[in-house]
Amino acid sequence: MSLVTAENVDVRSLTAGSSFSWDISAGEDLPISSVKVSVVMDPIDAPSWDVEINSNGDSWDNYTGKQTGEFQPLVTRESKLTLKLTCPKGARYDDKVTVHLAISSNENVREMSYSAVATSSIVALKTRIGQEKDVAKSLYNVFKKESKYENDFYAVDNSTFTEDECKRHDVYSVLCPAGLNGYVFVEGMNTDRMREKTKGIKKARSFVDGETNVNEIEHYLTPLSPVIGIAEGDIVELINGPFKGEKARVFKIDKEKEEITVELIEAMVPIPVTVTGESVKLIEKEK
Repeated sequence: MSLVTAENVDVRSLTAGSSFSWDISAGEDLPISSVKVSVVMDPIDAPSWDVEINSNGDSWDNYTGKQTGEFQPLVTRESKLTLKLTCPKGARYDDKVTVHLAISSNENVREMSYSAVATSSIVALKTRIGQEKDVAKSLYNVFKKESKYENDFYAVDNSTFTEDECKRHDVYSVLCPAGLNGYVFVEGMNTDRMREKTKGIKKARSFVDGETNVNEIEHYLTPLSPVIGIAEGDIVELINGPFKGEKARVFKIDKEKEEITVELIEAMVPIPVTVTGESVKLIEKEK
């Protein structure tokens, strides 16, 4: 008997309503004679995940609520079966399902386990251009009003939740990136409920089809240095401080301190002036 230990369990993260399939081999090109199945929910009162196993045209599923079973696929030289797990739309954050299989082929029995855990979705919500912050604040107010717990929401664009708080809400955070017009990003569990609860929000339009990967928006989560895009020799305008409104040429850039040393163009004697990156606006690149 070959046993897959807990350290070797294949665990997948799935958003509500999504699925993942594994192709499983009995090994040594042996035909599968029977498959015993045991489905374990964690916690036990979690919404039921859909489990479906197919092999050579025969299948087993838990659609009627059964959590254990056995089936005998057609005996062929094929030694593969497919396990498909579907996360329920009502799943809570970190709900988990584990499927234990005991696959018999001739006199051999191979035991293995596969797991999936519910994780949040990130979707893009279209808004009227220029109204992104208003929509984000409205979302904040809607979900804060529905909460039975005080201090669950900490910020519109940088919310932080404990694990238990995450399980109580449909929306965990709203990101309103600077420089992105007409969109805000919403993180939550059930995208259907998120769509339903945003229908009454003015200036919000519709959700973009599909989900957004966190890797696609992570650059919005780290503030850009104000000196990025500025090079020595560029012409800038000072936008605050005693020289506000003056034009200057960039003489030196300190990226670590995010400071720029400039020389005022209209000064009779060119004197270097060091200012912060937020104090200048690029108006002309060096030719």
